Amino acid sequence: MLNPGVDVIYRYFPTLSDSQRTQFLQLGELYPFWNAQINVVSRKDIDSLYLRHVLHSLGIAKFIGFVPNTRILDVGTGGGFPGIPLAIFFPEVHFHLVDSIGKKIKVVREVATAIGLKNIKADHIRAEQVDRNYDFVVSRAVTRLADFYPWVRNKLLKKDQNAIPNGILYLKGGDLREEINEARLPAEVHPLSAYFEEDFFETKHLVYIPV
Repeated sequence: MLNPGVDVIYRYFPTLSDSQRTQFLQLGELYPFWNAQINVVSRKDIDSLYLRHVLHSLGIAKFIGFVPNTRILDVGTGGGFPGIPLAIFFPEVHFHLVDSIGKKIKVVREVATAIGLKNIKADHIRAEQVDRNYDFVVSRAVTRLADFYPWVRNKLLKKDQNAIPNGILYLKGGDLREEINEARLPAEVHPLSAYFEEDFFETKHLVYIPV
């Protein structure tokens, strides 16, 4: 199937509750509706919403299972990725989604309200202006790591409560060696092709930077 629908989510995450399955299903209606008004997903990508955006975001859920009450900051969330899919998957985890573009945060709020997400806060604010601390920072290819890290390095809690130390979980594609060397960070690179068989994920990675 060239552009899989919600079934691709159900296949990789077979233990979803009925309410989670319904919430994921609703995304397939809500994003095309809002994207026609406020462009938050590439026009050519909207037909591949579940593969290129929802499932991609859930690569983080394959890598780590957050414990209840974990606090997560999603920087440059755009239309809500990876934050909204992760918030559906982890209903007992707290997510703060931020973006410097206000109209994108409007879409995040509208989608979250429509599907009944209670564990999301969304703000039109730059990462540098956030004045709280979190267990993890997540993001999807906002900028080069060397530029991204200074925005968030002081936003992480010192005390760990999950199976891995607090840090950054960064979704990005391509050959990342030069970028990681430039950033001079202790990064682990995990290929998403280890979790998902679709060709799209052959060049996609999850970069974990413990802080």
